[in-house]
Amino acid sequence: MQIILLHPRLSAKSLTLTTRHILLLLILFAGAVLVSTSLLYYITLSHAGGWKLPFVKDALAAVNQDESGRKDKYVKENLTAMAVKLGEMQAQMSRLDALGERVQGLAGVKPEEFNFKDKPGRGGMETSSYGAPRELSMNEFQQALDAMSRDLDHRADYLNVVETTLMSDKIKSRLLPTVYPVNVTYNSSSFGWRLDPFTGRSAFHEGLDFPAPIGTPIVAAAGGVVIASEFHHQFGNMLEIDHGNDIVTRYAHASRLLVKVGDIVRRGQHVADVGSTGRSTGAHLHFEVLVRNAPQDPRKFLTAGSDQAKLAALAAK
Repeated sequence: MQIILLHPRLSAKSLTLTTRHILLLLILFAGAVLVSTSLLYYITLSHAGGWKLPFVKDALAAVNQDESGRKDKYVKENLTAMAVKLGEMQAQMSRLDALGERVQGLAGVKPEEFNFKDKPGRGGMETSSYGAPRELSMNEFQQALDAMSRDLDHRADYLNVVETTLMSDKIKSRLLPTVYPVNVTYNSSSFGWRLDPFTGRSAFHEGLDFPAPIGTPIVAAAGGVVIASEFHHQFGNMLEIDHGNDIVTRYAHASRLLVKVGDIVRRGQHVADVGSTGRSTGAHLHFEVLVRNAPQDPRKFLTAGSDQAKLAALAAK
């Protein structure tokens, strides 16, 4: 492209514009337009409050309404999510309270000593060396809710394990033969070596003999399953109860048996009556405790039961 410049006092001059010059001019023009537009936009927004131009006000109102709508939508969505999370946490807290009360009962803790429904006391200074308190942002609040929900799950799992362990221990303690089988603490013949009342020879006595009138109730020393209810040529009317963990109790010389093989008996249940059947010199109960078929001194179990009952009575006061 060639441009000719004419002047009255000067001779004519010509300028030749190449494609490169044209492109450079176009770029400069586009840059000038962009800078002018940006400057106009900045001036308009900066002084929009002072100018009473209807179209500017409408544009600003539309922008502000758009931004406010986005913020409201964001807040509503977050509030809905947090409300759902809060509802889940409330349900978890209710389950945790119920679980805590069960564990409390199994552990023997009195409700007045620790009540899960009472809020714990808290306090402290409003300010500290770490700085003044500040409000939580929406994201920080959401993170705190999520962390608390995870902590609730972990505590529920932990309490479930504790409850299972306590329940297992309680069941095992109930299956130990620690209850006196008759309402008599005196025994006429102890566990160990003695002179046999029939032969006069030294013989090992594998249980305890509790003298009592015929018909005196015999109770199960612990809960279990009846595995023998029969007449034995030496023990007379004999009853055997399996308590699990290889522990069996034997009740001999009874006048009457009240349970049969396969019956499940509870701790302290009336299962037979004292008598003098079999190889016996008089009315009494022969009581044995066998662990893996090996006879044990029943006094160890009965004494442990008496000590536990005394401790429970002291704790109840």
